[in-house]
Amino acid sequence: MSAVDVRPAPKWRAWVWAFVAAATGVLTGVVTFLVTGVVTLTSNVTRQVVTEADLGPRPVKIATEAMNVLLVGSDKRDGANARYGKFGGERTDTIILAHVSPKRDGALLISFPRDSLVKLPNCPARAGFPGQRAHVGMINESFNSGGIGCTWKTIENLTGIRIDHFVKVDFTGFKEMVNALGGVPICVPAPGIADKKALLTLSAGRHLLTGEQSLGYVRARYSLGDGSDIGRIQRQQMFLASMAKKAMSGETLTDPALLFDFLDAVTRSITTDPALSVGVMKDLALSAKGITAGQIKFVTTPWRYSLTSPGRVEWVQPQADRLFKMVASDTVARDLTTGEQKIPKSQVHVIVQNASGRASLGTIAAANLEQRGYHIVRVEQAPKFAAKTVVKYTPVGVARASRLFREIQQTTTSRIESGTTPRVVLVLGGDWQGLKPPKTLDDIDSFDATHDTCG
Repeated sequence: MSAVDVRPAPKWRAWVWAFVAAATGVLTGVVTFLVTGVVTLTSNVTRQVVTEADLGPRPVKIATEAMNVLLVGSDKRDGANARYGKFGGERTDTIILAHVSPKRDGALLISFPRDSLVKLPNCPARAGFPGQRAHVGMINESFNSGGIGCTWKTIENLTGIRIDHFVKVDFTGFKEMVNALGGVPICVPAPGIADKKALLTLSAGRHLLTGEQSLGYVRARYSLGDGSDIGRIQRQQMFLASMAKKAMSGETLTDPALLFDFLDAVTRSITTDPALSVGVMKDLALSAKGITAGQIKFVTTPWRYSLTSPGRVEWVQPQADRLFKMVASDTVARDLTTGEQKIPKSQVHVIVQNASGRASLGTIAAANLEQRGYHIVRVEQAPKFAAKTVVKYTPVGVARASRLFREIQQTTTSRIESGTTPRVVLVLGGDWQGLKPPKTLDDIDSFDATHDTCG
């Protein structure tokens, strides 16, 4: 990955980058950056043991110098959190795997949709958890049934990626981290947000969210977009990207009091395995001191809506396995090396016209594009048959058309000089052969921590 900022990285950045990890998904952080704060920050962290018996047979570590950290958002509704609705025990709606490259020059955060139907492993009962029998179910069942150890085992079994550590963040801690930063900037699309379940009301436009508002924003689901967990994941990723950018900004790094308050909030908010020690955190942060926000990438496991279980999603193969293999072998960094400025796929709005003569092809193609991260405006039947597949665009939409064009097996393009819309029209012809299999991370929808949600 190429650096975004070639200036020498501030000494503070090493510490902050690792700590942002607890909230953004990179890692937890270093707790010895200030002599006067060593005892306070170190003693803040809660430890939980995950044994080899909990994990069972494990995948071999291929990229031995890389670091893979499981990040889980803990939804526990007691105390102050009871206002969001009460339920017994602890559960999670957020599961992320953070991969830090061997050279500590970049990180990739993979989100796993909560509604994913996957093969769940057998997990023994333990204090506070009933245990889990092997079956096909929603991915977050593992946390509900067997805690962090069972979730760790599930992700390793599904991805073949050996996990080194885990970090768990709870509701209250998340809010405190945001408040310690002085708020996190986000952009809300029209018509705004009015979500009773998330206890959040925001007008369209830019906002600086407090901790309470931020929690509502990343929890909101049914009142936004299509009401799916996928939409919520995209908002969570964009929020965490904005949080990472804020934490790594000069505003935070050059203010010792603000920085310490943030690190204090982070360490009080997380639970980790004992092996993620102060020494490990320190070594990681020092080796990653040159990291920039542009080198932190976010991606969602390739998915599609289930045809047999409404409201659930299934992982798309072989795309998902290719992603996991890239991460396990650390070929991600090489694949991402590029100087090209790319528009996020979520900002490529596509109208699909079926002119192939094949019934339902428009719906199938639209679903495949949506799985890749494109925004489908509508699907319609073309007025007449077309032999060739064509991507139509205006001068305003040339960059968007180029991104779509690269993913289609066989197509041509048509530029409409008189048009002014950035939308792209995909006309499916008789020669439609589908999308190219992803070979690099660029073929899977992703963005970095410099992403502007209003851009």
